[in-house]
Amino acid sequence: MDDINLHYRFRNWRRRIREIREVRAVRYRERLKRMLRDGDKLRYHGNSDEVGCFVAARPMSKKKRYFEVTILDTGVRGMIAVGLVPQSYKLDHQPGWLPNSVGFHADDGKLYNGNTVGQQFGPKCCRGDRIGCGISLDSDDGQLTVFFTKNGSEVGCVDIPATPDALYPSVGMHSLGEEVLLDLNAEWAMEEDDSQMIVDSHEDIWGLLHDVKVTGTLLEYTGRGKSIGDVGLAQARRPLSTRFHYYELEITDAGEKCYIALGLARRDYPKDRHPGWNRGSIAYHADDGMLFHGSGEGDPFGPRCLEGDIMGCGIMFPRNFNIDGADDMDDWGYEVVSKPSEVQNDMYAHNEDEEDDDDIGEDLEGRKVTVFFTRNGQVVGRREMALPAGGFYPTIGMMSSGEKVRVDLQPLSG
Repeated sequence: MDDINLHYRFRNWRRRIREIREVRAVRYRERLKRMLRDGDKLRYHGNSDEVGCFVAARPMSKKKRYFEVTILDTGVRGMIAVGLVPQSYKLDHQPGWLPNSVGFHADDGKLYNGNTVGQQFGPKCCRGDRIGCGISLDSDDGQLTVFFTKNGSEVGCVDIPATPDALYPSVGMHSLGEEVLLDLNAEWAMEEDDSQMIVDSHEDIWGLLHDVKVTGTLLEYTGRGKSIGDVGLAQARRPLSTRFHYYELEITDAGEKCYIALGLARRDYPKDRHPGWNRGSIAYHADDGMLFHGSGEGDPFGPRCLEGDIMGCGIMFPRNFNIDGADDMDDWGYEVVSKPSEVQNDMYAHNEDEEDDDDIGEDLEGRKVTVFFTRNGQVVGRREMALPAGGFYPTIGMMSSGEKVRVDLQPLSG
C-alpha cells in the first residue's frame, strides 16, 4: 500500500515539475520590459525616457493569425504601438522600428516598417479604440501580408518578407499612464465589417485602376508622385444613371500634396490624366478648390478639401430622362431602396430654377445634364454639360505620395 501511495506521489511530483517548467518557459518566451502585466492588462512601468515593449510567447500561425489591443488609457502621450516582431526583438524599441518588424502607432496613425521613420497609414487611435493586427492566409511564399484594424474595420495592409512562425505579437508603450487590454485569442471575423465582405465585388466595380490600389472601399495612390505625368486614376465600371446618380469619397489621408480630384469622365478617358483636364470630363480638385472642365486650366469653384472632408459628385438628369441601356445598371449587384437625402432633395428642389449655361466647354454630341459637386453634404456648385455617348463614369484622380480615399458609389441608397 505504501508503494502505491509512493508511486502516485512521485507521479504527481513529476507532473508538478513539468507544469513549473512550462510556466517558466512561457514566462521566458513572453518577454516584457518597463511594462507590468496583470492578467490581460499591460501597463507602462517606466519613466517615459525609454520604450517599454511586450513580446508574446507564441508566434503567429494559421490558427492564431490575429490579435487585438484595446486602449484603456492613453497616458501622457498615447505612444502605444501594436505590431509583429521577431522573438529576439530588443525590448527598448517600439514595434516597427527595427528590421523584420512592423507596427501601427496610435499616437500618429503611422506605419513603421523596419524603420524609425513612419509613413502615413491610418487614423490616430484614442482611449476606447480597439487596434487589431493579423496576417493574411493568402500571402505568397516568402512574402507575408500583415493587416491592421481599428474598431473592427480594416485600416490597411503591408507586405513584408517573412513567414508567420518568425513573427510574434507585440505591444509597445512610451509614456506614463498608458494601459491596454490584450486579447491574443481574438478572431478576425470579416462578416462584422460589411465593406470587407464584398472586397472582391468592390474590385470588380472599378473598370480602370492605374497606379491605384483598392482594398475594400479604400483607394490608395501607388504611383511615383514626382511629375504631372504620374497621375493615378480609378474609374468605375458603370456610369451614373437616373437610379444611381451620385457618389462620394472621404479623404482619409491627404498625403503630401492632397492632389485628389473627384469627378466624371467618358469611358475611354486617358489613364494618366486627372479628371477634368481632358475633353469629356469634369472634376472638383481638393488641393486648390478649382473646377477643371475639359481643360488643364481650372476655374475658382469652391473651398479646398482636407483630410476628413467628404467630397461628392452627381448628375441632375432632366425630367423623363432615360439613358440608353439603363437596365444594365442592375449589374452593380445591389438591391437598392432609395432613402431621403439632403443632397438629393436640394438638387431637385432647385433644378427647375437653374438657368441654362451655354458655355459648356464641350463639343461632344449628347443631351445636356447638370453636374453638381458637394463638400461635407453641402452643394458647392453645378455646371451644365453634354452627356457623352455611353454616359459619365465616376472617376477619381490622385497624384502625390500617401493619398488615400474611401469611396461610396451609392451613398443615397441602402
